[in-house]
Amino acid sequence: MFRYTALAALCVVAGSASAGELTARQGGTVDLGDFHGVVYYTEAEDGYRVVTTMAAGEENLPVRFVATLSEGQAFVISVPGELAGAGQALEISRAKGKLVVAEVESTQ
Repeated sequence: MFRYTALAALCVVAGSASAGELTARQGGTVDLGDFHGVVYYTEAEDGYRVVTTMAAGEENLPVRFVATLSEGQAFVISVPGELAGAGQALEISRAKGKLVVAEVESTQ
């Protein structure tokens, strides 16, 4: 129960921000198929420390992705689609001192 309360609290902190350009310590909501969650970053000595927490409904455990991005770096989080169907993917990138979250075409 605590983990769901923590995820819900993080979503409240995220406010109404959604995928797009984020600033440090400003959370944004993300949706990827049945997975919903938040993404935020903090500035660290070696780059932007990006934290993405997602869950597929309240009955499933949330998963957390953590990466440190230097200028020009990016990573992709993806989920598969139905059999022979397209999946969905998000790219989180750092460019020109900004963090951008965008839907991209799934490579699956």
